[in-house]
Amino acid sequence: MLSIKPNCECCNRDLPPDSRDAWICSFECTFCTDCVRGSLNELCPNCRGEFVRRPIRPQAALQQHPASRDRIFKPQGCAS
Repeated sequence: MLSIKPNCECCNRDLPPDSRDAWICSFECTFCTDCVRGSLNELCPNCRGEFVRRPIRPQAALQQHPASRDRIFKPQGCAS
């Protein structure tokens, strides 16, 4: 099951569970659209894998399986 992390690892932008601006790689590293299409050039800086848009978990399912509250942020930035 996806963790649904709450923020972009590069810019620390909030990415709530219903955000259509959240992108993940196969390891579930999480980034916003601006970082993915901008500085990351659509490659994960951690694993070099591709990104896909993170699916949205329905609100009813979030009640039983809540999104993660663990924030991962790299204040030094994320250059690909």
